[in-house]
Amino acid sequence: MSTQPEVWLRGPLPEIPVLLQPVAHALLQAREELNELMTDFPDELLWEKVAGMASPGFHLQHLTGVLNRLFTYAQNEILTPGQLEYLSKEGKPTNKTYTTPYLVEAFNKQVDAALTQLSGVDTASLSDYRPVGRGKLPSTVIGLYTHSAEHTMRHLGQLLVTVRVVRGE
Repeated sequence: MSTQPEVWLRGPLPEIPVLLQPVAHALLQAREELNELMTDFPDELLWEKVAGMASPGFHLQHLTGVLNRLFTYAQNEILTPGQLEYLSKEGKPTNKTYTTPYLVEAFNKQVDAALTQLSGVDTASLSDYRPVGRGKLPSTVIGLYTHSAEHTMRHLGQLLVTVRVVRGE
C-alpha cells in the first residue's frame, strides 16, 4: 500500500493543462492501484468469472481499449481496423496467450499515451463537438476526456472486487 497521498493531492502535473489535471490524476491513480492489485496475480485466473460477471482479463483489456478509443475520438478521428479488431476481442483469451504482466503493461503504455495527448491539448478546443462511435453520438473533447477518467475508475473498482473474489480473499 502506498504511503503517499492520492495522486490528486500530490500537486499539479507540470505538463498537463490545468483544466485536464483531474483527468490525468484519475488515470495515474488508476495505474498505481491497478499495478499494485495485479502484482503476482496468477495468469490462470485471468479469465475466471464471478457470478457471471466480467473476468479480470476482460477488465484489463477493456480499460486499455476504451482509453485508446476515447482518446482517438477526442482527436476527431475514427477508429482504425486494428482498434475495431481489439474491441471485438476484449474479454476473449483468443489464440494469443495473455499474461497478467502483458495486460498490465499494455494498460500502463496506454496511460502514458493518454498523458502525452493531454499535455498537447489546446484548452480552447475542450468544448468542440466530437462524434462518438458508428452512431456518431454527440460529445465534446472535454466530455470524452472526463468520461475516460470516470470509466477507468469505474472498471478499476470492478476489477478490485473481482480480483479479490477470484483470489478467495
